[in-house]
Amino acid sequence: MHATPAVVSVRPAALQRAISNLLDNAAKFAPDGIQPIELIADSGRIKVRDRGPGIDEHDLERVFDRFYRAVATRSLPGSGLGLAIVKDVALRHGGNPFATNRPGGGAIVGFTLGKPGHS
Repeated sequence: MHATPAVVSVRPAALQRAISNLLDNAAKFAPDGIQPIELIADSGRIKVRDRGPGIDEHDLERVFDRFYRAVATRSLPGSGLGLAIVKDVALRHGGNPFATNRPGGGAIVGFTLGKPGHS
């Protein structure tokens, strides 16, 4: 885990839930624990990097939609709410969610938090 100090006002339980959802998602797609999952907190930006299969380009814009399940994930456990909760937490804290594919394979999924002192 890597962290750069930042002071932001957050609801701790909501932040914990969002980070837990990101980590659970990454673990679900991790290739049998071979590659580590990385949690990075840097100046109000939280991101989780994995080396799973990545996210299909046409799904990147929808992964934060409530109940959305990409075709490739519909046979896996889950309800399509985890990343929607991440989006909700980010927006309620003045930030935004983001998802992109990682060079070399995998995904980077996370969120920003608003300006320092925002709640």
